[in-house]
Amino acid sequence: MECNDAVLKATGLVLAYGRRIILEDVNLEVRSGQFCFFLGPNGSGKTTLLRAILGVLRPRSGALWLHPDLARLERIGFVPQRCDLNPALPTTVREFVLLGLVGTRASRKEETGRLEWALARVGLEGMAGRDYWSVSGGQRQRALVARALVRQPSLLILDEPTNGLDLSTEDTFLRLLADLNRKEHLTLLFVTHYLAIAARYATHLAIFHSGRVEVGPRQEMLTRDALERVYGVGVEVSTDPSGLVGVRVCPAGGDQ
Repeated sequence: MECNDAVLKATGLVLAYGRRIILEDVNLEVRSGQFCFFLGPNGSGKTTLLRAILGVLRPRSGALWLHPDLARLERIGFVPQRCDLNPALPTTVREFVLLGLVGTRASRKEETGRLEWALARVGLEGMAGRDYWSVSGGQRQRALVARALVRQPSLLILDEPTNGLDLSTEDTFLRLLADLNRKEHLTLLFVTHYLAIAARYATHLAIFHSGRVEVGPRQEMLTRDALERVYGVGVEVSTDPSGLVGVRVCPAGGDQ
C-alpha cells in the first residue's frame, strides 16, 4: 500500500442496532500514513464505526470500502480497551502475542520472525519467555500492541487503549504509537474522548456528535466552534511556537 493511498472510505454510511440509528450520513476517508483519532463523548458512535470497519456490524445503508489489502482483515491489527485473558491461566509473553495470528496462515518459521519483529517494535526484545502476568502494566499494554502488530498490519485500530494507565505509562505508550506511525508508516485509528491526547498526536480527526461525524486535518478540526458543537461547553484552543495545538475544556460556569 503506497503512502497516501486511501485505506478506507465511507459514503452516506448509516449504522444502527435494530431500529436505533447510531450514525447517519457518515462520509470520511482515511489515507495511508495518517494517525487519525476518533474523538467524541461516550456513546457518540466511535466504537460502532469501529465495529463496522472490523466487519462485526453490517451497515444499514450507504457504502463502507476497505483497501483490497485489508479486505480479508488479515492486515488489520486491533488493540482493545482491555485484555480479558484469565489471569489464572499461565501464559508467556510469546504465547500471548502469538494469539494475534489466529485466523492467518503464517507458517511456524513465519510465526517466529513475526514475533521477534513485533516485540522489537514495542521494546520487549528478550521478554518472549516471561510470564505475561509478571510484567508491568505498561509492558502488558505494549504486549497488546505487539499482539496486533504480529499480523504485520497495514492498519492498526486502537479502542481507548490508554484507559487505566497512569500519566507516565500513558505518555510512553503514546510515543511508541507515534514512532510506529512515523518510522513504520503505519496507519492508525485511535478511539478516545480525551482532547489533550488527540491535540498532541493526531494528524487527522473524526469528531463524533449528534449521530454525525466531522472529518479533517487536526489544525482544521481543533477549533473552538467545532469542539463546542461536540462538548457544549467553553473550550480554549491555543498553539505554541512549534505549532503544537493545545486544548482545554473549561468547567461549566468557569473561565471561558
